Amino acid sequence: MTKIKICGVTLAEDAARVAGAGVEYLGLNFWPKSKRYLAPARAPRVAEAARAAGEVKLVGVFVNAAPEEIATIAQALALDAVQLHGDEPPEVLREISTTTRLPVWRAVAVSAESDISALDRWGADMLLLDTPSAGRGGAGAVFDWALARRARAAFPAHRIVLAGGLGPANVAAAIAQVAPFAVDVATGVESAPGVKDPAKLAAFVAAVRGA
Repeated sequence: MTKIKICGVTLAEDAARVAGAGVEYLGLNFWPKSKRYLAPARAPRVAEAARAAGEVKLVGVFVNAAPEEIATIAQALALDAVQLHGDEPPEVLREISTTTRLPVWRAVAVSAESDISALDRWGADMLLLDTPSAGRGGAGAVFDWALARRARAAFPAHRIVLAGGLGPANVAAAIAQVAPFAVDVATGVESAPGVKDPAKLAAFVAAVRGA
């Protein structure tokens, strides 16, 4: 069964709703330039609401943050995984993995065949394939899923997370074409950046479960 990650959660009530829907992963964005930035001081309330409502795993999203900062936030919130969405090289990924002792997801911007030719260099627990954007994801734009399908075929041992422009109307088709380990959505289930729409969230979950 394809797993679900709802990313860019900023409100405690949304966190509870996501966890209550049986979603496997919930993303908390700690990049200050993001439209869905969650200040570390506000994050405990969001994390507590999620854990009180379900068994969802919390994934901290970081962009070019210092390993020490990542480790501090990960420990304070008892994060379940770290997602790197910046320009961090493989050696930094390994350092963060060692420091936090957590699974590390690597986001990779995909627009051409060359972007998937060396995915195995990362050594990440998950490879999140997303559309290139100035906002480091969350732009609501779809990339060519054929590239993601070829990435799965080329690197069958890797867990592929498909992101970029997914929503209730197209996620079933994406799963049929790519067969990813998980799908990731932010914009597609929102009424505004960082504010999740209950109806869209429910429709997205239903579409994935029915795929």
